[in-house]
Amino acid sequence: MPSITPSEQDLLALMGSGVTLDAIRAEAGFSATQFDAWWHQQIQSRLPHLTGSATCEVETGVEILRDKWGIPHIFAASEHDLFFGYGYVMSQDRLWQLDYFRRQAQGRLSEVMGPEVRPRATGDAITPLQRDTIARTIGFRRIARSNLKKLPEETLKRLQSFSDGINAARVAFGDRLPIEFSLLGYEPEKWIPLDSLCIWVEFQYYLTVRLPVIVLPEIARRTLGEGPLYEAFLTVEASDESILPPGSYAAERSGAERPGDVVGDPDGPAGSNNWVVAGRRSASGTPLLASDPHIAFNAVSCWYEAHLSGAGFNLAGAGYIGVPGVIFGRNERVAWGITNNICSQRDLYQEKTDSAHPDQFLYDGTWEQSRVTVERIAIKNGEPIDLQVRFSRNGPIVDDILPPLGRGTGPVSLRWIGATFCDEVTSLLAANRATTCDEFREAMRGWHAPTLSWVFADADDHIAYQCVGHIPVRENWNRGYRRGWDPEDQWTDLIPFDGMPTLSDPPEGWIRTANNRPAPDDYPYPLSGTWATGYRARRIRDVLEEKTVLTRDDCAQLQMDTYSHRAEEVIPPLLELLGTAEDSEVREALEVLRTWNRRMDPSEPGAAIFEIFFANWEQAVSRQRFQGEAIAPMAGALAGLSVQLLAEDRSGWFSDADRDESAAATLKDTL
Repeated sequence: MPSITPSEQDLLALMGSGVTLDAIRAEAGFSATQFDAWWHQQIQSRLPHLTGSATCEVETGVEILRDKWGIPHIFAASEHDLFFGYGYVMSQDRLWQLDYFRRQAQGRLSEVMGPEVRPRATGDAITPLQRDTIARTIGFRRIARSNLKKLPEETLKRLQSFSDGINAARVAFGDRLPIEFSLLGYEPEKWIPLDSLCIWVEFQYYLTVRLPVIVLPEIARRTLGEGPLYEAFLTVEASDESILPPGSYAAERSGAERPGDVVGDPDGPAGSNNWVVAGRRSASGTPLLASDPHIAFNAVSCWYEAHLSGAGFNLAGAGYIGVPGVIFGRNERVAWGITNNICSQRDLYQEKTDSAHPDQFLYDGTWEQSRVTVERIAIKNGEPIDLQVRFSRNGPIVDDILPPLGRGTGPVSLRWIGATFCDEVTSLLAANRATTCDEFREAMRGWHAPTLSWVFADADDHIAYQCVGHIPVRENWNRGYRRGWDPEDQWTDLIPFDGMPTLSDPPEGWIRTANNRPAPDDYPYPLSGTWATGYRARRIRDVLEEKTVLTRDDCAQLQMDTYSHRAEEVIPPLLELLGTAEDSEVREALEVLRTWNRRMDPSEPGAAIFEIFFANWEQAVSRQRFQGEAIAPMAGALAGLSVQLLAEDRSGWFSDADRDESAAATLKDTL
């Protein structure tokens, strides 16, 4: 294939800079049909070669077969060749995504995209410079470099083989790299093991830190004060729906002050699910396992499906882009799946300073000197930016990356488990070769972050659950900021692996998790969670208990289930609250809700009315106690209270307004 001519590259560069297609067509003298043909040729000429053979530096050879979905099946006799092949196919399919994720983790997006570019459809989307600021402030690359020095030799070799495969496929593209590189006018650098670890650290941060979950309760406490209104703000839906059933553990206190309560997650309804059913409950007589790990929708997905066979591995499933290993899938003997259990692995600390002690933070009566690093961020077509990152004893000062409502509350530092040594790649690859549930659980012993709920099953008809990840023990549990200057607010210990929630072959014959709380209040360790609503977990439990025997089709239908437990709980008190409404349109809507089957199907008018009403109701509830820019983000954290307020107002939240009138007005506005 001939190289791109300068004029072609000029056109691609114009597209990458955001010039409209009309202007580009005029510049090239193309009609719309001619442009479409040219663009199609550009795309087609950059597709990887999926047939034939390639000369690469492998030991004995790699065979790669693609099935009808394009999923690669990789066969090799040695570990080097197997992981080389894994990196090769991932690079063939996702080279641009690999580079994007690497740059996102290293804080280097602005140098190829510019600092302020935003998707046109989402004007409030985070900019490349904001992403770079997060990466440099937390120090994803700094953390990954430290971890790399401590990895076992076997893991380093696997990472290097994986990197070699990525690089070999990149070379095979020649000068016809994926179109994004030409649009932005640069070429990807050589891949190294550090890049995979950087991506993993950023993924750990994404799953575990979630700053709004701390900032919103802190702002609410400052606004509402301590007392019944603040307690009402913390109300969570279906908080009693735990993974471990009561009585399935020894309820003896560890000496810590209290278990961590549920704290509402604004993104809770959009979370993950998994479950496993024992062979005695399965039509096949062997376990059934389903894993449905939701990550925010992207094109393309962050998950990468593959089948790896050879050198002691024979497994299929999906891994995280840029990282070797299968995070949910199966081998010949064991199947496994994940959800995020969202036990707290981080805290924000309010730091104390004053003008008499510049660049110092108070701790236990003594002023301690802060540490400062300077991160230089390269800017495309612009001058570099020097970002100063300050550190207290607790971690980096994160004022610049807090949610907007948290700006001005600093100085605030972040303490995070992910900043300590973590080696999940070794644990994951050991788990990928497990032959029993016991072996799989033991492989997870070295998993530090993120906290995950694994369900797994083996060919001997054992099923199990294990909560993994280092969870700090806090003597004083608190929803918002902790006191950086007070030793009593420091972490006192970590929950040991053998003290984490776990289940094996429960009498019910099933286990399920859905980002809900791992254990009830009397669990012996403080799990300190920010768990989501328990409605999804309740629905899975209901379905698994409905039938004596389940099939694979039953599991598939459950993954697509649309029944809303929130609607089931909300509609009866709403009907009672507004049952005497005089407005004919409101009465008609209430009748639609009364007869609705509570399923969120596209053909259901009741689903549309309910969802929009509830979103508006959360806003109405928020406006009772918050103002201005605080209303919208606080509304997202008020789902539990919004449900409760339709039945009763225990805290006097609507003290200056009529709750009935507000609900009626909200429904009227919805319609």
